[in-house]
Amino acid sequence: MRTSSPPVSAPRLLNTAVVVAALGYFVDIYDLVLFSIVRIASLKDLGITNSVALLEEGVRLINMQMIGMLVGGIFWGVLGDKKGRISVLFGSIFLYSAANIANGFVSTLEAYAWLRFIAGVGLAGELGAGITLVSEVLPKEKRGYGTTIVASVGISGAILAGVIGEYFHWRTAYFVGGGLGLLLLLLRIGVYESGMYARTQAQNVVRGNFLSLFTNGARFFKYLKCILIGVPIWFVIGVLITFSPEISQALGIAVPISAAKGIAFSYFGLTLGDLASGLLSQKLRSRKSVVVLFLFLLAGIVALFLLAQGASETYFYALCVALGFGGGYWAVFVTIAAEQFGTNIRATVTTTVPNFVRGAVVILTLSFKGLQGSLGILETAALLGAVTIVIALVSIITLPESFNKDLDYLE
Repeated sequence: MRTSSPPVSAPRLLNTAVVVAALGYFVDIYDLVLFSIVRIASLKDLGITNSVALLEEGVRLINMQMIGMLVGGIFWGVLGDKKGRISVLFGSIFLYSAANIANGFVSTLEAYAWLRFIAGVGLAGELGAGITLVSEVLPKEKRGYGTTIVASVGISGAILAGVIGEYFHWRTAYFVGGGLGLLLLLLRIGVYESGMYARTQAQNVVRGNFLSLFTNGARFFKYLKCILIGVPIWFVIGVLITFSPEISQALGIAVPISAAKGIAFSYFGLTLGDLASGLLSQKLRSRKSVVVLFLFLLAGIVALFLLAQGASETYFYALCVALGFGGGYWAVFVTIAAEQFGTNIRATVTTTVPNFVRGAVVILTLSFKGLQGSLGILETAALLGAVTIVIALVSIITLPESFNKDLDYLE
């Protein structure tokens, strides 16, 4: 594997690093959302038929995957700053691909749960390593376009997952995801380490010190705000869309709603939203303004979604697309995380931040399940949505603007 820097030249926007990071994230997202798509079919095949048990076991397995991502986020992030972005990029792809192939062979719930944990560990590394690498190899005036390409292409992987999950057996869907990841490893030759990171290797500087994020008050709160601005996106994915069959029943929608279709439609909206938010941030020369705009848009769409009593099937899926678009500031969100910190801890931050956001699904799903008894399913969803969006707004407003920031510095 080549890790030295390439000869100095003007980097192209669609260079090998951008292409590999985008395709890696495509497979990452496919595998990330696949359990939400095949949740009901796979659990029924494993002997769970009661509707309450389907919900409870679904929450447990999602939480195992997300806990794995929390663990993996720290592991891969620190490794990315200590050993390099490329080692994490391809190491994580290999681990989640192997785990998802193994998922296709499970015969017990316990094996299923632990393999979702291992897959989560693997899934935690690709995005952070890819975004860090792209942010460092592209000039500052182009990096917003590069991260937008990575996020937009990557998120569209959920559309493929929705199609495969809807029309093929759930075991086949896992085999497809694992196979795509292993094929992607063939592209590892020709991807170079970033020059910024290579220079830190020659300097006497501590790299990948995760605890340093908690030993300085200003640094800690900046890190926390980076996490909180992304939580509404995963409230939409992990609660509203994942449990759209149950929410649609509470809304009195006559036609059964497919989680696979809901995820495919919402991720189609996310892909469009990521393109729009990324390009708009370049046009406005601001990350903060775009995130604020999309948070207000998302709040309105969540309200429409939870008030869609007796809606038609078409209208409900249209709202899934709209929810995805409103939450489509993921590209800008991960770019903000990469731009806020120095080279010696950038991979740690850029890898852990999105995974802590994904890990917040554990808190959100447990709250969603626990509060339903006293509030009801729709009221619980509304409360969680309001809290996450308000906290995200406060966080982004108080973060420093990072557009066109020079990233070649150390913490």
